[in-house]
Amino acid sequence: MSFLSKLEDIEQRYLDIEQQLGSPEVLQDQKHYSELAKTHAELGEIVSAYREYKEVLQARDKNKELLRDSDPDIRELAKSEQEELEGKVERLEHELKMKLVPEDPMDRKAVILEIRAGTGGDEAALFVADLLKMYIRYADGKGWSAQLLNTQDSGAGGYKEVIGQISGDRVYSRLKYESGVHRVQRVPVTESQGRIHTSTVTVAVLPEAEEVDVQIEQNDLRIDVFRASGPGGQSVNTTDSAVRLTHIPTGVVVACQDQKSQHKNRAKAMQVLRSKLLKMKQDEAKQEQDESRRSQVGTGERSERIRTYNFPQSRITDHRINLTTYNLDVILDGDLDQLIDPLEKNFQAANLKSAVQV
Repeated sequence: MSFLSKLEDIEQRYLDIEQQLGSPEVLQDQKHYSELAKTHAELGEIVSAYREYKEVLQARDKNKELLRDSDPDIRELAKSEQEELEGKVERLEHELKMKLVPEDPMDRKAVILEIRAGTGGDEAALFVADLLKMYIRYADGKGWSAQLLNTQDSGAGGYKEVIGQISGDRVYSRLKYESGVHRVQRVPVTESQGRIHTSTVTVAVLPEAEEVDVQIEQNDLRIDVFRASGPGGQSVNTTDSAVRLTHIPTGVVVACQDQKSQHKNRAKAMQVLRSKLLKMKQDEAKQEQDESRRSQVGTGERSERIRTYNFPQSRITDHRINLTTYNLDVILDGDLDQLIDPLEKNFQAANLKSAVQV
């Protein structure tokens, strides 16, 4: 189905619902009326933009006739107006295409961010710390809040694992593209011969699940408490404040130790556990719907290298869209939008193609 055919179908559906809303049968069924009214309002945004788009197309076509007028002044005026109309057509067409792409229901959620050292030993652990700083700076720039939930130090200034929570406006919609394997190429400070080492770090971005999204039975949980080993205050190493949750049916294990109280650690661990279980449920549903079209972006899968950070060349390459830039320091300082914006545009285009079935 073409782009315009899809819009025509939506407008016709909008008119059909409009007619139904005035029928006595629907007016007597409050629940059905509310459902139709909600759909009518949602479609109304697209229909309004589509009607404006058609008006501008008509105006553009009429103006084309003036470009052939015998009066040069009229032709010049028409030429100027034609450029303005072409700009409007392009803008409205883009807006309509974006409206046709169904919004990911998770996009408005906060996220649980997990960063883990892969191959490369201390170098990988140090890069975990680098990525953590990058995401925190990016969050600060967006006005989001970031909080550490669990850390495992490597002993060399890095981390074996970091789990954090980032909250704010549409956090998942931006950070979901970060899930995957991040590869770093640089010369370690301990390398006397200047050889470049390659290490990997895995990043998972999970939409934060609420109790309404995932319900966990207490009988399905095993709860262990232990003494925390990381920073967190004077009492952190002398009381059993750290909490480990095991979800027995799935075997998922979550630990949280960066809060000072056992109660807070347990609450944060439950947030992480719910998010992991929600992600498992989402992935299973996607697999059942269409295995061949599962996206590597935003799924939390770690089997695919998505990006390479080459320090000697100050180069970052995103392998999913073959994007290369040579301002590594700026990006590591938190300017992630120059990577996320083209990623978002690319995957929106893919989703649009799927939505209109061109």
